[in-house]
Amino acid sequence: MFSIFLIRAIIAVILISIVAATIGSFSVFRGSTFLVSGIAHGALAGAALGIYIALTFFSVEPLLVAMLFSVLFALSIGYFMYQKENVDVAIGIMFAFSMSLAVLFLSMIREYASVAWGLIIGDLLLLTEDDINLLIASVITIVLLFLIFYRKILFSIFDPDSAEAMGIRPIYYETLLFVLIAIGVVSLLKCVGVILVYALLIVPAAASKRIAGNISACIGLAFIIALISGLLGIYLSFFISVAPSSLAGLVATAIYALTFLKR
Repeated sequence: MFSIFLIRAIIAVILISIVAATIGSFSVFRGSTFLVSGIAHGALAGAALGIYIALTFFSVEPLLVAMLFSVLFALSIGYFMYQKENVDVAIGIMFAFSMSLAVLFLSMIREYASVAWGLIIGDLLLLTEDDINLLIASVITIVLLFLIFYRKILFSIFDPDSAEAMGIRPIYYETLLFVLIAIGVVSLLKCVGVILVYALLIVPAAASKRIAGNISACIGLAFIIALISGLLGIYLSFFISVAPSSLAGLVATAIYALTFLKR
């Protein structure tokens, strides 16, 4: 009989696959995959800040503070782009700033730093009901906003000059994409951790882009690759005593490597 933790892990893998198909695919389309890693590490600073606030002032959920911190990170990237700064430079600046804050806050909470460091690895088999509820709420938000703004985001990514000529402000929709990436990344931290969130969001989308014939196929295939990787990771973890997210990352990377054979 399946345990409640295994059921939660399977639900989480399905939800992660949806995030990978949307957030991951559009990050690859935009060429801003580094943003995923930057936000994931920036969320560590937000979580550390949340722990410090909870210890010093009032009770607060550290992951929600991490979410707010990451959304501000994404909005800052949009502002830098509005000021004509190169997006990679902007991400690098915010990455350095957020990691400096992470070290500062971690040094302030001292012995409680292990709580924040737990987000670095994550564990699919140790998710709580609150973790699943946050993931569900994040996925619903992401999917709804993608359904509403899908075409404008896509137009802004692939042909920003024509989009602006037609009255669409690409900077607004690219910033919206960055905010959605922030929401998706933070919601996955308890599942796969800061280190491996990149592997399960970007690698499936990168693999699907190499073999898919169009955008819709790329999104659908990214979902399938992420789902297979996650489920295999959980299955293999019963035979190898390691974190299932690490095995899922290895499976996703192996699938990406196989796409070179088809090419």
